[in-house]
This record gives sequence, C-alpha cells and structure tokens, in this order.
Amino acid sequence: MNQESQVDTRIRVLSFTLLALTVAALLFARVSCAADLKILRIQEAAAKGKVSQEVELAADYLSGSGVPQDLRMAAYWYEKAAANGDPEAQNQIGYLYQTGIGVSQDPVRACHWYQLAAASGHVAAKVNLGVAYLLGTGVPKDKALAVQFLHEAANKGSGVAATYLGDLYYFGIELNQDKAVGEHWFETGVKLHNPIAAYDLGSLFSTSNDHLHDFPKAASLLRRASGEGYVPAMHSLGVLLIKHPDLAKSPQEARHLLETAADAGSWKASVVLGVLARDGIGSAANPAEAFYRFQVAALQGGDQTRMLLTNDFTKLSSMLTNEQTQELASKASTWFQKRPVALAFVHSESGDRKHLPAWGRAIAEDGIPAEQLLPVPLG
Repeated sequence: MNQESQVDTRIRVLSFTLLALTVAALLFARVSCAADLKILRIQEAAAKGKVSQEVELAADYLSGSGVPQDLRMAAYWYEKAAANGDPEAQNQIGYLYQTGIGVSQDPVRACHWYQLAAASGHVAAKVNLGVAYLLGTGVPKDKALAVQFLHEAANKGSGVAATYLGDLYYFGIELNQDKAVGEHWFETGVKLHNPIAAYDLGSLFSTSNDHLHDFPKAASLLRRASGEGYVPAMHSLGVLLIKHPDLAKSPQEARHLLETAADAGSWKASVVLGVLARDGIGSAANPAEAFYRFQVAALQGGDQTRMLLTNDFTKLSSMLTNEQTQELASKASTWFQKRPVALAFVHSESGDRKHLPAWGRAIAEDGIPAEQLLPVPLG
C-alpha cells in the first residue's frame, strides 16, 4: 500500500470513528434526556401530592438515582408521604429518625411513625417497634410488648422477627433461655428467607460448642446467607471451606468470600487472609501480602486487633525492608480511608424501590443490626 492509500485509509477510519462517537453521544443524550424527563414527571406528581411518586422520589434522593444524592430531600419526601398516610413511608421515615439519616436523630419521633405504620398492619414497622420496646429506645422498655410485636410480625411472615425471637430465646436475652425454642425460631426464619437466621443456624451446626455439628448443612446455610449479602456469613463460610475444602464449589470460593467480607470491613476476614499469605495456605507464602492484610485488619479492628497481631507484625517486619513496610502501611491506610465502616450487608440495587436501594448496612457495636446505612464502597 502506497503512502497516499495509507493516508486515505486513516482518514476513512478517523471519519468512521468520529461518526460512531457522534452517534454514541446522541444516544447518550437521548437516554439522559429521557431520565431527566422521568425525574421531572415524578417531581411534578409528587408536588401534587401523589403518594406513590413521593415515595419513589424519596428513594431516588436516598440512592442518588437520576438526581444528586440528597439525604435531607429523601427524608423530606418520605415524611411528606408518611403524613399523607402511606405506611411504607411511615416506617421508612421512622427508620431515618432512628438513625439520624437526613434528619436529626430522634428516637421518640421514630417510634411515633413506627406506631402509625404498625397500626396499619405494616409488618416491618411492628418489628422496629418491637425492638424499640425491647431496648427502651424512644419508648419505655417493655419486654412483654416487645415480644408481642415480634410474634405478630413473625406470624405475618417476617423472617427478621423470627430471627430476633430466635436470638432472644436461644441466648436468653431479656427472656428465660430456651435453646430448643430459639432454634425453632431460627428454622422459621430460614423458611422465611432471612439470611441472618441462616447464618445463626449455620453457626450452630459449624462452631457452637454445645450443638451437634453438621458441616455440609452448615455450609449450605452459610452459603445461603452469603448469597443474600450477609458479610459475617461470608467470613464464616470462607473459614469453614478452608477447613473442609471438599465442601467448596470451587478452589477459589473460600478466598473470594473472604476478600468480599474484608472489602466490606470485616477485620476477621482480613486476619484470615493475612494468615493464608503468612503460612502459604493455598499458594506460596507471601510476607508482604500478609503484612498488608494484617495492617488492614488492625485499621478495621482497632487497638485490640493490633495488639492481637503484634507478634505477626514483628516477625513479618524482620522479613521486609523498612521501605516495604512503610509502603504497605501507606497502601493499607489509603484503602481503609475509602472503607471506614464495617458493613453487615452488601448488595446492589434490586427489588422494591420503596426500600433502601444500593446501600450497605453497618454493623452496630451492640450487635443489633441496621444502626446506620452507608453507600456500598466501590473500587
């Protein structure tokens, strides 16, 4: 091909590329315009008092779907829909007041909205109200009323309520301990598709000292909970599969679970990954990888975790140069700054838009779930 032909070919390719980019830009503009029009229609309908649109707009502001994320506007539209009598919105704004998302934290006002939603038969609101009475948060502590609300919700199909009842009975929290009744409620929670119930029951069959072990059953239950995005289950299943590799679906399943859990903030999962790298389990020993994983775990778990890893840091530091340890510590710090809170659940947007899409739920120090909602870390 002569030079003139090569130039002509390049011009043709460039012209085609520019045409393709122009078409792509027009298509993107059309999609963006359609999304803007959709949001505009929702906003107009919400402004006219259409409750379903108020709830949808609240969810959009909460997740940043089609509009800039604005927690205060999300709370505004949820409360507006709640005032118009929507039980779902009443439960949601109650939750936002409970956790202080988009509004000042106000447990009394949270329970006000829970009570209105529960009076309409809203099952999740009954669970939230039951927990409030159990803890004495926003209402006087009342164990009997708490159990009543949880029983009502469980009988209406709430796996969350069944799981709470399992915890209360099995561990004797505020109630006389009855492990058989507690396990029954865990089983009920599993049947009602609650991932925490599957995790609790899987833990009994895998690690509980006073319960019959059944590792295949435990793996099935923990895998079910992991599939629903429950981070503690990912860690537990990862550990179980390392100890019992015959139960794994693939050689990479355990590591993938542990890495996902560590990315969500589980310091225990980070420690296990460090141990695997330190001891060369599944691959060659890697002191640098082990040091990095332990650094992440120390940041995630705080001073107690760092003290637990003191000997490991000392030993690994002797195998690395000062420059390496400083670089790895800096890398771990940068990573942690993007993920400062441990999440109990990680999941993507799916299901009913009235619920809280594309968010992760942070783990509470007291073990009670759903203390705070945060965007799922990306990258």
